Amino acid sequence: MELEREALDTHAALAKRLDYPLLKPELPDEEVHQGCELAARLGIGAVVARPCDLDIVVRALRGSGVAVAAAAGFPHGNSTTAAKVYETRDLVRRGAVEIDFVINIGKLISRNFTYLETEIVQVSKACHEGGAILKVIIETAYLTEELKLIACKIAKRAEADFVSTSTGFAPKGYSAEDLSLIVQKLKGRAKLKAGHGIQRLDQALDVYAKGADRIGTLHPAEILDAWKLHLDELERQRKTTDPVIS
Repeated sequence: MELEREALDTHAALAKRLDYPLLKPELPDEEVHQGCELAARLGIGAVVARPCDLDIVVRALRGSGVAVAAAAGFPHGNSTTAAKVYETRDLVRRGAVEIDFVINIGKLISRNFTYLETEIVQVSKACHEGGAILKVIIETAYLTEELKLIACKIAKRAEADFVSTSTGFAPKGYSAEDLSLIVQKLKGRAKLKAGHGIQRLDQALDVYAKGADRIGTLHPAEILDAWKLHLDELERQRKTTDPVIS
């Protein structure tokens, strides 16, 4: 679900930017269903599912307008390239229209850039041949500034659609500086997903202002409830200040 960048001035405009991850290892089927129901009710952009839950999520969200995303190579990116490519093809075949893919962080830190690029290119091809969007997760918490820039360069060369900052499984998330650095490096050839840690409306608006086109959050209802109150207040103020025409 690729969206042109626009002013956030409606409930739907923000809702469609939110990715709702259902990725906790202890999540039971009942809560997966509940998460899908919440996503459909709120009209958010995408639900990110564990591979084992994909069939449930595809059925639950059919006709809702919410995109089905699936995690691949999750959470640490340590599977072999062949396993990742197979997993990606399988997820797309089963109905995922977006893939949130974790790079091999150890290979990046080892500066084995050829390995990394070859892997991402193959996963990108598997995604795009099936008509799916690829979001490459680089896990900024483990990387130096140089390696963040190299990861973005490789993702661009592999024709990834998004670079995502975080899985939520690292000791910490991204920094504000990470967002600016990634946006500058991507130069519009790929988009940015702020992948973890957004809990409040002010945080969501801040990362959007810094260039994030997708916002990963475990708190979509709280954010959108606050957004509705904010929009209602703006409308009340507008009506108060508009001149009365007799």
